[in-house]
Amino acid sequence: MLHELFQGELPRLVMFDLDGTLVDSVPDLAAAIDNMLMLLGRPAAGSERVRDWVGNGARVLVRRALAGDLQHGQVEDGLAAQALELFMLAYAESHALTQVYPGVRKTLKWLREQQVEMALVTNKPERFIAPLLDKTELGGFFRWIVGGDTLPQQKPDPAALLHVLRLARVDSSQALFVGDSRNDVLAAKAAGVACVALSYGYNHGRPIAEENPMRVLDNLRELLPASAQLTIADV
Repeated sequence: MLHELFQGELPRLVMFDLDGTLVDSVPDLAAAIDNMLMLLGRPAAGSERVRDWVGNGARVLVRRALAGDLQHGQVEDGLAAQALELFMLAYAESHALTQVYPGVRKTLKWLREQQVEMALVTNKPERFIAPLLDKTELGGFFRWIVGGDTLPQQKPDPAALLHVLRLARVDSSQALFVGDSRNDVLAAKAAGVACVALSYGYNHGRPIAEENPMRVLDNLRELLPASAQLTIADV
C-alpha cells in the first residue's frame, strides 16, 4: 500500500501516533483514572468509557472523567488540577497492562530495513513516553519523538508534524502520518501530509472512516507489500 500512496516509491518519513495506533494503553489509563476518581470519592469510570475519552492528552482525559462525558467545560479548574496530579501519579506507576497491537512490530521492522525514517507524534505527556516505549520495546525504531507537552500545541494542530518535518528535512509530500483518531487526520491534513488511519483505535466512539483519511486499515501490516507480510515475523 505504501507504494500506491507514493507513486511507486516509499515515503522518506513515516510519523506515528502512539495510543490506539501502536499500543492499546486504555487498560492502564483506565486503572489510573479509576484510582483518581476513587481518591476523590467518585465512582469508577471503567475501561469502555475511558476508551471514548482518550486522544486529547492527559488534561482533557481527566476533565472528561470528572464530567463523565466528552464535554467537560463545566469542570472547575481547581478540581481539574487536583485530579490531574492524582492521575499522573497513578499512571506513572505502571504500564503493565499496555499491549502492542498485532502487526506493529512487523511493520516497524520492515520500514527500518527499508531505511525509512520514523517518528512518534503523540499527545501523551513526555514523562510517560519513554517508560512505555521501554516496556513495549518499541523505542529503538524512532529517531524523533514529540509528546503532548513538547510544544505549546497538540494535535489536531499540525505544529508537531511540521516540527518533525523540519528536523528530518523532509518535504510534506514525502511523508506519511499514521493515526487512529480525528485529531490525527486533522493534523495530517493541516500539515499537508498523507494520512492513513487504523480502524481499531480511539476515536470517541466514531468510525474513523468519517474523517476521510486516505486509507483505513484493520492491521498496520496492511501498509506492507504482500511479500513482506508473509516473510517478516511479527516479533
